[in-house]
Amino acid sequence: MAFADLREELNCSLCLDIYTQPVMLPCGHNFCQGCIGRALDAQGGSGGYSCPECRAEYQKRPALPRNRTLGNIAERFHSAELEPGETGIPCTYCVISPVHAVKSCLLCETSMCGVHLKVHSESEEHVLTEPTASFENRKCSTHKELLKYYCPQDGACICVSCCLAGEHRGHKVEPLSEASEKKKEKLRKVLEKLSPEREETEGQIQRLQERRKELQEKAAGVTEQINALFRDIRERLSLLEEQLHIQLSMQKVMVSLEVWDLIRELEIKKDEMSPKIRHIEELCNMADPLAVLQGREEGDTEGADNEGRQNDDTKVPAVGDVDVGLILGTLSAGLHRFLNSLRVNSKLCRQEASGMQLDINTAGNYVAVSGDGKTATWTQVNQHYPKTPQRFMFSQVLSSMSFCSGQHYWEVEGSASGGWRVGVAYPTIERQGECSVSGSNAKSWSLSMYHREYSVRHDRTATMLPGKLSSQRFGIFLDYEAGRLSFYELSEPIRHLHTFSASFTEPLCASFYVSINSWVKLRN
Repeated sequence: MAFADLREELNCSLCLDIYTQPVMLPCGHNFCQGCIGRALDAQGGSGGYSCPECRAEYQKRPALPRNRTLGNIAERFHSAELEPGETGIPCTYCVISPVHAVKSCLLCETSMCGVHLKVHSESEEHVLTEPTASFENRKCSTHKELLKYYCPQDGACICVSCCLAGEHRGHKVEPLSEASEKKKEKLRKVLEKLSPEREETEGQIQRLQERRKELQEKAAGVTEQINALFRDIRERLSLLEEQLHIQLSMQKVMVSLEVWDLIRELEIKKDEMSPKIRHIEELCNMADPLAVLQGREEGDTEGADNEGRQNDDTKVPAVGDVDVGLILGTLSAGLHRFLNSLRVNSKLCRQEASGMQLDINTAGNYVAVSGDGKTATWTQVNQHYPKTPQRFMFSQVLSSMSFCSGQHYWEVEGSASGGWRVGVAYPTIERQGECSVSGSNAKSWSLSMYHREYSVRHDRTATMLPGKLSSQRFGIFLDYEAGRLSFYELSEPIRHLHTFSASFTEPLCASFYVSINSWVKLRN
């Protein structure tokens, strides 16, 4: 009887595995004790019992005597099955009772168990290797000789004839075992590089997921603020209607709040490294050098090229934030358009830097500050301000209000001619020299207009803004703790211009610089 047929006879028809403690029903069919026990338990409530195989019926639960003979056969067969690490290739000479081979002879093209291996020829011609069922791929397709060498120049496994008279004649060749070890060492280095990179990628994914959760939570909070704001607007409109005894029907007004969502779509870049790593690990664990050398070199060259990869590749990609400034700018435009007679006071709007004025004690002598402290205008007439340590040499002025925490929003308007700069600066900014102009030092950040060309500036670095601007009104949003300063063009629709990211270390004042024939104004 064949090996496979014998195993099939020893399989329980319920669990389809080799019998475990087999028992026999009166009908003669055998089952595992546990399998038939569960089957009879399931039949207990149906009024009778039956054999799962032949359906023989029994009024009472049948006895289950042990079939010791079958149990002993099953136990011996099970112990003779493959142990971990065995190949399953049978000995060529053990025909009656197959035994697993421990070695294969490439010359004889046979596989042998431990007994037959002892009587096999030990001459050098008989090359022994791990058990294999395929001998064709171990011989040269041209000379039909055993493959014994590796040609690094052509990347091929070759025989002796290939070295002496074949196309590889004169090439520097290596024994298979030596070449295999070199490749294993190379693969280990690739594995050392890929494993940390995969871990870093997984860490990036986790951090981005956490970041996405934070953004969703923050967006939900801002959404609630918007809802609360419009609830307050409706309440105030109702109160105004009641106070003025207006007998008119209120026309339902749809206020469209356009929210520019600046939360960037986070694209998760994760290299599919796991299959490649598993393949390399399998090659590294192989004992057969030929199998290692003939293994498909997935990612080998790529891994070697990664040696020069800079650490910047593993940085967490830049991620955006909930843009409260854009919401405030859009909200302001809607209120001016529809509710300009209603004073809005809510949690969201209280962030507006109301009451901001220009500090005349910091104004340069060629800056004229209006009586309400809202407008700075260049003038060719020297204002002869009193000399103070805070006064700028150039036509620049700071706000009297400073911010050391929280979120703040204000709007400015600039002249269409000349040149000006608006932004924020530390109170410790220089007052003398060209480096004192806003954006020309490390202590200030500004939006600049000169001859109708716009740029953002910080620490003497200018970044030109693309496209044409259609409005001279701008919104500025400061989130001190988050280290973000954003500029918006208050056009239709609101346009985000630029966001600075920094770690603020001092209080911040609003800054205003004007050049010849220009002015800037704080808007309510």
